[in-house]
Amino acid sequence: MAKTVSETTAIPPEVLAKYEPVIGLEVHVQLLTKSKIFCGCANRFGDAPNSNVCPVCLGLPGTLPVLNRRAVEMAMRASLAINCTVHEHSRFARKNYFYPDLPKGYQITQYELPLATGGWIEIELAGERKRIGITRLHLEEDAAKNLHEGFAESGTKAYIDYNRGGTPLSEIVSEPDMRTPSEAYAYLTTLRQILLYTEVSDCNMEEGSLRCDANVSVRPRGSDAFGTKVEVKNLNSFRYLQKALEFEIERHIGVLESGGKIIQETRLWNQGDGRTVSMRSKEKAHDYRYFPEPDLLPVHISAEWREEVQRSLPELPEAKRARLMSEHKITAYDAEVLATGTALANYFETASKSGASGKNVANWMQTELLRRLNDSGKQIEESPVSAAALGELVKLVESGHITSAIGKKVFATMFETGRGAADIIAAEGLAQTVDIAAIEQAAREVIEKSPENVAKFKGGNEGVFKFFVGQVMKATKGQANPQVVNDVVRKILSA
Repeated sequence: MAKTVSETTAIPPEVLAKYEPVIGLEVHVQLLTKSKIFCGCANRFGDAPNSNVCPVCLGLPGTLPVLNRRAVEMAMRASLAINCTVHEHSRFARKNYFYPDLPKGYQITQYELPLATGGWIEIELAGERKRIGITRLHLEEDAAKNLHEGFAESGTKAYIDYNRGGTPLSEIVSEPDMRTPSEAYAYLTTLRQILLYTEVSDCNMEEGSLRCDANVSVRPRGSDAFGTKVEVKNLNSFRYLQKALEFEIERHIGVLESGGKIIQETRLWNQGDGRTVSMRSKEKAHDYRYFPEPDLLPVHISAEWREEVQRSLPELPEAKRARLMSEHKITAYDAEVLATGTALANYFETASKSGASGKNVANWMQTELLRRLNDSGKQIEESPVSAAALGELVKLVESGHITSAIGKKVFATMFETGRGAADIIAAEGLAQTVDIAAIEQAAREVIEKSPENVAKFKGGNEGVFKFFVGQVMKATKGQANPQVVNDVVRKILSA
């Protein structure tokens, strides 16, 4: 009998360093079609259970599937965006297994002849780039959803919602090119961003439209041979993916160090316990008895169709980041944040059309806009401040019409009311003053009240200068021109 090791025992760093993890991910992506992949039922999340079903997706006898052309097109968009070769010919197969969420007793998928193969994406970690290979992208139908909680008899019965059954899926299988949980996290994050840019999926992990299974093994560092792999399922968040991989890597090393052997199996991530648990022994491909789907013709992708889809692809994240840095003179960090999604990047570019500095627009978006959106639970598309309105505000600050401090107060009002900056400034009399006489009077009053600080300044304590400037700005309610205040205060103190 194989030896085991406590799965809670910490592995010393020097022991961990003896092994190299090998990680590959299988990512299932629900496609944003209006209808399911083989029937006309609505492909929509959140409807009443078992309301979007028909004889075809329920697998009733005598029904025939009809392939959704739009699903193929979306899968092609995803394939081309991740540098895969879309093949002229592909074919569907039946993957046979019995489970309550599979009413036909088989899943229609692609096996020997997938839609696309041989792709890659690049990830970046700690300033270093790495290319992760993609083995294949294939089309298949999703299974129904088993519900084990939330019902009166959940303790003894399982419930099934067949609405999800037949939803079009693209499965994206990576090469085993990742060596750390951080690399896997970066790969999934990068892949998700590309899929969002191409608008093939909303990639909502909470709703299940992006799901990930991880294959992980370890081997002695320097070895080319693969170790025995384990598949970890039920990874419905980026954080769970990283934590599950960290746990599995340590578990594998612990087993091997104790003289045991890794069993090829499927495991589930249990977030409550912070560990993986065994689900079943790992099936082999022949266990599914794949054979060509007799009710569907092979898929033919013409060169013209493929080129048409290629031309329709949007500017992808990496290209957008490079262009934003080049055209708007912003930093790599700014570009990374602003290119997170197309809506955010479009907002930035629209705001910059006001003529304001791209760097200043980026700063205002990150320090003011995104913070308030996050606090109010809103997305950029729901912003009460339009891109043009933010651009106008930033330009007013840049021109000296208002100070930065006043600008922040104006922005807060804009966010709360939706009013424009110029309207708020005029209505509340917030325009910056450069009236030297008024500023000088305020400065003299402030300085006269602090003779001890005047003495410190004259004694060489330059630090109290900022105190006087701050007090004058406060006395003028932040409306005085900061440079004029600096000049006036220094002139009075130096007299």
